[in-house]
Amino acid sequence: MLKIAVDAMGGDFAPEVNILGAYEAALDNEIEIILVGNKDKISEFLSEKKELKGRISIHHTDDYILMDENISTAIRRRNTSMRKAVELVREGKADAVLSAGNSAAMMALSFLLLGKLSNVDRPAIATVMPCLKGHFILLDAGANVDCKAEHLLQFAFMGDAYHKALFNSKSPKIALLSIGEEGSKGNEATKEAFKMLQNTSLNFIGNIEGKDIFFGSADVVVCDGFVGNIVLKVGEGLAEALMKMLKREITDLITGRLGYMMIKPAVKSFRKKVDYSEYGGALLLGINGTSLICHGRSSAKAIKNAIRVATEMAKKEIYRRISESLKSTEDIDESKSSINGLLCS
Repeated sequence: MLKIAVDAMGGDFAPEVNILGAYEAALDNEIEIILVGNKDKISEFLSEKKELKGRISIHHTDDYILMDENISTAIRRRNTSMRKAVELVREGKADAVLSAGNSAAMMALSFLLLGKLSNVDRPAIATVMPCLKGHFILLDAGANVDCKAEHLLQFAFMGDAYHKALFNSKSPKIALLSIGEEGSKGNEATKEAFKMLQNTSLNFIGNIEGKDIFFGSADVVVCDGFVGNIVLKVGEGLAEALMKMLKREITDLITGRLGYMMIKPAVKSFRKKVDYSEYGGALLLGINGTSLICHGRSSAKAIKNAIRVATEMAKKEIYRRISESLKSTEDIDESKSSINGLLCS
């Protein structure tokens, strides 16, 4: 039985939503969940859940990291719920960890305590986003503000492995996010990464513009964390704004209520497709373990689904797949050599 460590004290609505999400996940899955945090507060919500005895346990700690806390200070504290949850994976007492708390701290602690994979210079945050054809994976979604060409190349390999594991795909289409479809468009890192990706075994389809990513032209969209985080936040905000605009337009019409009843199933389906809680969290790729970073405003549903994804990725050992993907090809070494040659020439 797989064990998932949950930072019970992380997030805007902790610990309630984390505990409820864990409870619902434990009902649906043959897993064991370790809630890390204040035992008294957690026990208040679990006291009547006797049917889950042995499926949910508590790892007590008094301290926790605040959402807006200084990262360098936060990661030094030894007894926070987030740190203890990550340590459970490092010690082999849990197979995966997730937190809706301070995302920068979660990324830093996962990197420091679990370590990065060989052939990976920088871990990346991979998030699943909706599009016209279903979903695509965007990375990096905020871990690395400034990236070199070889980092983008590594992100492409990691995204390829993640898409295959998550969606059981055979040859996902990989694209670089840029300001034009031509390989000559973009900044220096993007243009150099374009050349590198052309010489790999990946199903690289070239550059993709921002206006095309939500049409499903690519299965994996690669960019630096600065651009990726903007895309992520714009996408979330746009989806929410569209729902509100649609509701306002309908209520302004005399026949709005009747019309809404007719399109209600379609609206419900659309809301589900653009709801970030369907996948719960963003996987941190490139580290030696399974770690998910959840939205600070995560609901119980989001936590439940994040636990589901964490369980699936731990079962498939996604970090090993990524490691093997990078080891089994000479593309990385060849690309680094070409960069070194350019720098020396």
